[in-house]
Amino acid sequence: MSGGEGTRYRQAVEFLYSLRLFGAKFGLEKTLRLAALAGNPHERLRFIHVAGTNGKGSTCAMLENIYRHAGLRVGLFTSPHLVSFRERIQVNRQLIPEADVVRLVGELQPLLAQFQAQQHPTFFEVVTVMALHWFAEQRCELVVWETGLGGRLDATNIVTPLASVITNIGFDHQQWLGDTLPKIAAEKAGIIKPGVPVLTATDSREALEVIQTTAQRLDSPLVVVSSSHLLPLTTHLALPGTHQQSNAALAVATVETLRNVIPVGNEVIRAGLSTVQWTGRLQTVRTPRQQFILDGAHNVPGCDALARALPQVADGRKPALLLGMLADKDCAAMCGRLAPLVDRIALVPVASGRTSRPEDLKPACLAANPTATVTLHANAHEGLQSLASEPLVLVTGSLYLVGEALERLGVSTTSSDERGLNEWR
Repeated sequence: MSGGEGTRYRQAVEFLYSLRLFGAKFGLEKTLRLAALAGNPHERLRFIHVAGTNGKGSTCAMLENIYRHAGLRVGLFTSPHLVSFRERIQVNRQLIPEADVVRLVGELQPLLAQFQAQQHPTFFEVVTVMALHWFAEQRCELVVWETGLGGRLDATNIVTPLASVITNIGFDHQQWLGDTLPKIAAEKAGIIKPGVPVLTATDSREALEVIQTTAQRLDSPLVVVSSSHLLPLTTHLALPGTHQQSNAALAVATVETLRNVIPVGNEVIRAGLSTVQWTGRLQTVRTPRQQFILDGAHNVPGCDALARALPQVADGRKPALLLGMLADKDCAAMCGRLAPLVDRIALVPVASGRTSRPEDLKPACLAANPTATVTLHANAHEGLQSLASEPLVLVTGSLYLVGEALERLGVSTTSSDERGLNEWR
């Protein structure tokens, strides 16, 4: 990329940064209006809409890979990104080019000028419409469409999909979604549309009751995915961990449900599952002297899944732990799940204004594992340096921290600092 093109891309990223000033606001009115000004691109597309507490991204990756193996041109919309903003908007797993980010930002700016300041679309609302515009331009035959937060009032919920998918229901983002599983389930179930099939793998009885009631009210056929969907199609799943088996079962059930709309054979499903890749989820990275396991577990259910999977991924070895997390999580419970897995813990802040302080995490780690060696560090770089002699290092607690580690290990790079775009004020 030439210097001029690089400058224009950095300017586009700066404009996206400026949108964070509008915070995170729930409701569909602004997104619908912006989409209408952009020509309602979503009306020219087909979607599978995916919500849930954990496993959304992995399930989306599996669905995308299966349908791409079936020969479709597939759009993929996910969040947050780990390193590059462009990860959020992909076609056939190719990141949206920097030049098209520049162009689309330029095309949307005159539309955004038509909004009063108090009604200005947020960063996520603008990116949602940008993605719709790009997918329509690219003539995607299917878009795998992940919610940002919740579902009912999430900007992604302006679409009517072929199927609505709810991975599971657990405690996360309680300040936004509610403090009980039924309340959280009601927000996630907000993506269910009249007559549109809905699939879920949630194992919470009270959450499932909410989903069932919503589906019945809207006359939406409901498929509750269980272990019967696990074999034989999910036998050769590329992503490790028993929790990924559940996500794979949900993806398979979705493909089977939609076979009358998009025919896909079992061999294609097997090929999609056996080759799927999803960065930062029990991902192994090797350097000449060390091995790293990077996992974006960022809430208690995610930490539980990581704890179950770690013996398999680490081949029975006990890793050292680089740990950082956001303060709005259940940090004490997360430390309680993770600290007993290791003997050495390096605590670091996450590159976010919402980070937990390492000194606040240390008591919870020692309470869960009194014999652990726990050290505090100013940032991820210093934390990684402190673990330089450890043969195996687990990096977890936040997708933000995983993204920073991927950059520092040279696995993922971008031409500008874009991880901060995950932040809202």
